[in-house]
Amino acid sequence: MCCPGGCIGGGGQPYGVTESLREKRLSAIYKADDKMTIRKSHENPAVKKLYDEFLEEPLSERSHRFLHTHYYNRRHY
Repeated sequence: MCCPGGCIGGGGQPYGVTESLREKRLSAIYKADDKMTIRKSHENPAVKKLYDEFLEEPLSERSHRFLHTHYYNRRHY
């Protein structure tokens, strides 16, 4: 990972982030995650409903079209 501590350090390379601050952020995120009722996206009722009513099924052509992204070389634009 390019960012020290990965994304837990904040967006990009923020100034003033210490190892102690990263550890506090990491601890807070784990605590918040432990308290969540739904911890897996495929078990989320809203996601299930979206697939049932619109996206059809995981990896379907429709889900791929709406949920995936593509990267293009912009040097030529």
